[in-house]
Amino acid sequence: MVHMDTKLIHGGIDGDENTGAVNVPIYQTSTYRQIELGKNKGYEYSRTKNPTRDALEALIAELESAKFGFAFASGMAAISAVLSLFKTGDKLLISSNVYGGTFRVLDKVFSQFGISYEIVETGDLEVFEKSITQEVKAVLIESPANPLMGVSDIAKIAKIAKKHGILSIVDNTFMTPYLQRPIELGVDVVIHSATKYLGGHGDLIAGLVVTNDEVLGQKIGFIQNSTGGILSPFESFLLVRGIKTLGVRMERHCENALFIAKHLQTHQGIEKVFYPALPEDKGYAINSAQASGGGGMISFILKEEYDYKKFFASVKLIALAESLGGVESLLCHPASMTHASIPSEIRCKMGISDRLIRLSVGIEDKNDILKDLQNAIKLSLKA
Repeated sequence: MVHMDTKLIHGGIDGDENTGAVNVPIYQTSTYRQIELGKNKGYEYSRTKNPTRDALEALIAELESAKFGFAFASGMAAISAVLSLFKTGDKLLISSNVYGGTFRVLDKVFSQFGISYEIVETGDLEVFEKSITQEVKAVLIESPANPLMGVSDIAKIAKIAKKHGILSIVDNTFMTPYLQRPIELGVDVVIHSATKYLGGHGDLIAGLVVTNDEVLGQKIGFIQNSTGGILSPFESFLLVRGIKTLGVRMERHCENALFIAKHLQTHQGIEKVFYPALPEDKGYAINSAQASGGGGMISFILKEEYDYKKFFASVKLIALAESLGGVESLLCHPASMTHASIPSEIRCKMGISDRLIRLSVGIEDKNDILKDLQNAIKLSLKA
């Protein structure tokens, strides 16, 4: 069996048969000359199909051990395409910690079409199963979940979902197929905000969807073509290029994140650290069983005697910015940034307080990252 590191570089469509180019070219075209009426070379219009996008879609399908892959213009476009599988009267169960954009599109857009949702603690399998009613058609989870890094047992959730005849959908953005492959654990659909670790360099916006199910593959492909939220040839090329270095980047992300998490655990200014590769973390055992690392995302809570606004103002190396998964370290304030669209009362129930900070650990020198954090915490101590 070919190792994942090799698949990242040679998976999907490897190179260009027409010219021998080792990289798939950017086929920057909207349409294609047809051989004769009703006959073409496999392509007729780039919304429907494009060779560069084909290479990316074949690659992500192979990496996730799936048969079908689809590339979209953003992570939210990918999520919206999957949510378009459902109809009026259908209900979805979603993780208690879920990306604010996912919550927003369900709460503000799909609710207008009669599709409802319920926030459930999917880490508690008994609570999850009891929440499945006749109206429920799918469960959508993140593991680890954004931003509190809550871990759900993906294989058991998929098994329960199949038992009740509902779809299981996993957002695998934080882990990537390098660390975790939900399709192999029995999941029906996997989503990625490929803007993050898969692209890896903060220079593109993209979303990916994979499935192993032929019927679902046909439906998602139809939605992709019909609604048209496809990824451009240029960004498809950039994403294939980014994926080639995913292995070496994720190894460094994981190494740095564990180093930072351990140091923050013992810092006098930190109340709690959330990172699934810490043995003390409540999701450690499950995450260790279903993933080969903790990923590069950490969240932590500053103690009350520290001013979180001063903390953000005091970092020098690390940028205060939306997004995650790039080579550079990024800090985020979930309550006012990624999860601001979630009502404050729901955020509080989720545990997303003003003192919660999310850190996307980059691949810089780990000691430089740590020094920047330590200095910012020191300067944020209230007088």
